[in-house]
Formats: sequence, C-alpha cells, structure tokens
Amino acid sequence: MRLIRHPLGWAVAAALAPAAVAAAESAPLELQSSLISASPLVHPAEELTTPVAVLEGDELVRRRQATLGGSLDSLPGVRGSSFGAGANRPVIRGLDGARVKVLADGADVLDASTLSPDHAVTSEPLLAERIEVLKGPATLLYGGGAIGGVVNVIDKRVPTRVPEKGYEAELEWRGNSVADESTGLFGLTAGAGNFALRVEGLKRDADEYEIPGAEGEPRSDKQSGSYNDTQSGSLGASWIGERGYLGLAFSRQENRYGLLGHAHADCHTHGTRWHCVDEHDHGHGHDGHVGHDEHDHADEGVPYIDMEQNRWDLRGELHDPFAGFESARLRVGYSDYQHREMEAGEAATRFDSQASDARLELTHRPLFGWHGVLGAQTSRRDFEARGEEAYVPPTLTRNQALFLLEEYRRGDWRYELGLRHEWQDIDADGQVDSKHRGTSLSAGAVWTFAPDYSLGFSLSRSQRLPTAEELYAKGPHAATRTIELGNPELDEETAHNAELTLRKFAGRTTFSLSLFRNQVEDFIYAADTGIRPGSGYRQIEYRQQDAVLTGAEGELRFQATESFAFGLFGDHVRGKLRDGGGDLPRIPADRLGMRLEQRFTPALDGQLEFYRVRRQEHTADYEAETGGYNMLGASLGYHGSLGPTDYLVYLRGDNLLDSKAREHTSFLKDEVLLPGRNLTLGVRLSF
Repeated sequence: MRLIRHPLGWAVAAALAPAAVAAAESAPLELQSSLISASPLVHPAEELTTPVAVLEGDELVRRRQATLGGSLDSLPGVRGSSFGAGANRPVIRGLDGARVKVLADGADVLDASTLSPDHAVTSEPLLAERIEVLKGPATLLYGGGAIGGVVNVIDKRVPTRVPEKGYEAELEWRGNSVADESTGLFGLTAGAGNFALRVEGLKRDADEYEIPGAEGEPRSDKQSGSYNDTQSGSLGASWIGERGYLGLAFSRQENRYGLLGHAHADCHTHGTRWHCVDEHDHGHGHDGHVGHDEHDHADEGVPYIDMEQNRWDLRGELHDPFAGFESARLRVGYSDYQHREMEAGEAATRFDSQASDARLELTHRPLFGWHGVLGAQTSRRDFEARGEEAYVPPTLTRNQALFLLEEYRRGDWRYELGLRHEWQDIDADGQVDSKHRGTSLSAGAVWTFAPDYSLGFSLSRSQRLPTAEELYAKGPHAATRTIELGNPELDEETAHNAELTLRKFAGRTTFSLSLFRNQVEDFIYAADTGIRPGSGYRQIEYRQQDAVLTGAEGELRFQATESFAFGLFGDHVRGKLRDGGGDLPRIPADRLGMRLEQRFTPALDGQLEFYRVRRQEHTADYEAETGGYNMLGASLGYHGSLGPTDYLVYLRGDNLLDSKAREHTSFLKDEVLLPGRNLTLGVRLSF
C-alpha cells in the first residue's frame, strides 16, 4: 500500500487496484515525502522550521466536509469557528479571522470570511486535491495578517500537465444521515500536445442537521437554520511546455445557508449608548432549534445568506526564466463577490466586494551558498455594505509588499532567514483614511541530528496591520448579536513568536511535538464591554493590549505490524492579556485523543478515533464556560477496480456517542450545538 508521509504521522493515500495493493503488502513499506508547495523552496515537511500538516489522498477524501474548518479540525492545533453548516473557518492555535490566511494554490480566496464568522469561506474542500496547513506565523510570504498560520488549498482548476492517456476524470457521490445530505461532483482533465482543459462541478443539498436530545431522551430536534445548499463549477485551460505552463480558469460558486442564532433587532444610538428592541420573532426554541423537517428553506422564516462569487485565476510557472534564476511563479486572482442576508424574503443587508491579489516569486540560484526566493505582492479590495446591518462604511483597501526568504545548508543543519515589508492604505467613506506600514523578520534552523530525527527552532517578529472592520465598524451585527464599535486609532500589532519542533519522520514510530510562545504587542481584540443594549445583544469594542499565547501540540504514531497502527494526538493553547487583563475570548479547550488504523485485507482498511475535549474554564470577561465532551469516530474504505476504472467506497461515522457538544471558538457556543450522530457514505471513481 502506498503511504504518504506528513509531519504528524502516516496517512493512507491514493486509491489503488486490489492487485497492486496485494503486491505492495508483501513488499517493504514504501515511505514517500510530501513536498510542501506553500513553501516556495518546496521542502519536505521535516525540513521546515515550523510545523506543517497535510491532508491528501484517501485521508482527505474521508475527512472532507462541507466547510474548510470542519475538514481540518481533526489536525492538532486546528479547530473550526463553528458558525453552522455553511460557515466554519479554520482557527489555528486560538487565532482566527484575518490572522489565518486561506489561499487557493497560493492566491488569496478573496471572499468576505474575515469580515464576520457567519460569512463562508469560498474554497470548496470536496474539489481540493490537497490541503496544506502551516501553523504559526507565515507573514513573510503571505502577509502580515497571517500570524496564526496559513491554509493552502491545492485544486486542479488550472491544469499543470497533459494527461498521459489524453484524459483523467473523477466522479463522486456522498450522502449523510444527520442532515440528509446529498452531494455529487465531477472533474475532467483532457488535453493533447501543449494544451490541457479542465472542467469540474459540484452540487450539495443538505437539510438542517440533527442534534442530540436531552439526557435520556431520544433525539428529535434539528438545529434551526443549519441547512447548506451549494453549487460550484469551474472551467480552466493551460498551455504547457517543457519549461513550464500558463493557465487561466473561471469559477463560480453559489451558496445558500441558514444563519444560526440570527436575531434581528431595531437598534438605535443615543449619543454613545445603543438600545435594541426585538423586530422579528423567528421562532427559535431552546438551544436555537426547532422540531420541523421542511425542506423549503426559504419559507421557514429563518434568516439566511444567499452568496455568489465569480472568480478568475491566472497561474503560471517557468523554469530557467533568465540568468541566475531557477524558476518564476505567478499567481493572480480576481473575485467579484456578493452576498445578501435575507430576512422574511427580502434582502436586509447586501455585501459587495471586488478584490484582486497578485504575487510573483523568483527563485534564484545559490549565491555564496545561499538559496532563496524574492518576490512582490499586491492586493486590492473595494468593499461596500448596504442595508440594515451596514455596520462598516464603504472602504478601499490597497496593500503592497516585498519579501525575501533565504536558506543555507551546512552539514546536518539548514538555516533560514526571511524579511517582508508591506504598505497598506485604507480609504473609508466619511472617515479618516488610514495608512500603516509593517515589517516582519524571521530566523530559524533545522538540525537533522540523527537518522530520521530533526529538531526545528524559529524566532520571528511579525506585524499585522488592522483591518477595515477593526478600524471603522459601528453598529449592530445580528449574526453575532453584537453592537460592534471600531477604533480608527488602532496601530499595528507586533508578534514575537518562538517555536521548537521535534520530529521523528521515518521508521515504525513517527512523531511530531511542537512548543510555542507568541507574545503580541498591541494585540487587537473584540472586548465585551458588559453593556447589554437589549434583545440579547452585546456591545463589543475593538481594543489593543499586549497579549501572550502559549501552547503545545503533537501526534505520535506506531506501526505495530504491517497491517495495524495506533497513535496519540493532542493540543493545548492558552491566551491571556498581559498586566492582569484576563483571558482572551474564544480560545479552544484542551484536546487529547487516540487513533487506531487497521488494514483488514489488501483492499479494505479502517480507522477508529476517540478524543476528549476538556471543559474550557479560562474565559474572557462576560464569556460563558463550555463543558467538556467525548467524540468517537470511525471510517472504512474499500478499494477496487472495474476495468480501467479505480473506485473507493467509504463509510464514516462521526459523533457516534451522540455527544452534546459546543465548540468554544464559536460566537454562538451558548446557543448552537454541534451535529449529533452521523453516518456518511461515499463512492469515488477515477478513470
């Protein structure tokens, strides 16, 4: 069986025909490195100074969910923002929003998900070929905002090669029990000579998901507004030569999903005080759920988001572009994004964003032993909100940056130095325009001190520039039931991060353990003021105060026999404001778990996973605690072939104990439960 190595263990990967699997079973295990494309020097994970996790192959197929956050929350150090079935953004080491950069093969996804947790990430996990997660500051390459990490979603929408037999195709269907979901997708790459064409599409139809009932009672309720209907498609073409490729793709996504816990109110300000009065009663019951099973979502009376994005991607790579350089890499994305927040059949608020992101990377040949990448990036976002919840004025944000990353090897050591400087200007209607500058620096080393072992250490100074929402927000936000008050006087926040990572990356026992401390000067956070203007609303203010986040995360895997392996995994993070300021809000609770993997036959393998999430008692002012819970999951996968077609049939069970669980990272943790017991069945064909 082909195994793929990633920094936190070994994951079963690409589906193979049974005959091929049988042949592999009798041979020694073949262990192949995963090269990390989000690192421009394309190193294996064990050579990077900071931890990286990868989902690909069968492991990605089985773990993918409708949202990016849900697909990744099994990785140590990663959780989801858990704002329902349609919006679930990755949270890395307790940091979320603009501090976690989400990329589409190196270019920003250009959606509105950093604006508010109820806004969906437009990256579709089920169309991803591979997902890379860089944990810790990645500000040198992808911007000062990425002090938490980067999620890079590799897709196939721009072909990079011509298929050997002229075409490659995938078909997949999956359904689940908890939301009566049905999702189908297809992808086709065809080409001849120097040209290749890619077409793909997806359609998802999911009802409101079921939640565990009261203790000792049968489950009967559903989480109101938790449906998720999605349509996505793309068409791309590339010219491919001996030295590289250049391709262009157009993609469109339409998404309609309910707003959990949404409570619209008529809010007015009297001087500096706000007052909110109920305007509509949407019939939310206890825990925000109701007991109906209608499928006509638009008629249920629950507010929902109607979102669409049209996107263009230009991607290219060229080897030996000119003297002194090994390669050039171009990524350009343009997005026309809009969504409407619908209430009682009318668009109460509309968000429009036209945004672009472009970056060019040049990898130079070794010079005095140093090998590295220099590059430039520019981005632009023209944003406007209109309607009842236009709590942010129209803004035009422009950002430019230059960056440099260099490495030097000597014996068993690899050294890394990096530098980035960026300029940001925000023009806001009716407000004082803001200009910020930021400089980020990093230094690190990886010591391969013994065969199959490495020790990585990194120090970084990263500056994040405030976002338009943090600067200018003023008004009610029904999705989070808050009155948000920005602060135009906010300055850059500066993070000093130190990290130590020990890895064993080959052999029967593999592991990765990371310790980190991130000390942030002028940390920007949404502080609950304790003011309750009515209708369940809270008033929050964007403030700055020094903070520190410390934590540990890791995973160990032991290959006990050729067919059986077991492992342990866990994560811990603590976020505190300095000088007696208390705990930071929405920091995930500690987690510890175990995983068993069994290959039953050459074609059949399975996995059993159990973890415990502890009670979160370290809470910010006016923030409620969340209880601990146990999660049990299992999966089976069967590989086979019918002539030239390889297939994978998989069955996955989530929350098999039907535990009543709340994710502390969620704005709606007090009202919204995670899905109950769920079975997912899927079939994937490749030919």
